[in-house]
Amino acid sequence: MNGLSIQACSNEDLDLLAALNKQLIEDERHDNRMTVKQLKERMEGFISTDYKAYLFKENGETKGYALINHAKRPLYVRQFFICRDCRRQGYGKLAFEKLVEVLGTDQIDIEVMFWNERGHAFWKSLGFKERSVYMRLDNN
Repeated sequence: MNGLSIQACSNEDLDLLAALNKQLIEDERHDNRMTVKQLKERMEGFISTDYKAYLFKENGETKGYALINHAKRPLYVRQFFICRDCRRQGYGKLAFEKLVEVLGTDQIDIEVMFWNERGHAFWKSLGFKERSVYMRLDNN
């Protein structure tokens, strides 16, 4: 795991990022119903603005990714994903530590879906503290 590196993404990575984003949506049981094609288009929009995507790699193998909004202060992690077969092996913590180093910051904001207990536990283990409750009225 010491060989984990962070690579800034470009449009050449959009297919991979969209596929990973789809897995993230499924794993956190989000209500986003976008297809991989739609996610690719959305990701292209993100990285052509104030967002940057980063791949976590070890020996050429993708271990996960993050999508960061660089326009917000503190920086905002919109998406953070570790591949399913890499979880519970320390990759998440290591990837986040290296990402913070690359970003050169000590303040970061995130959002975690309310029902994502594993996500809550992960972020709390890294020292994150709750600051607000985001709510939605949905009468559908």
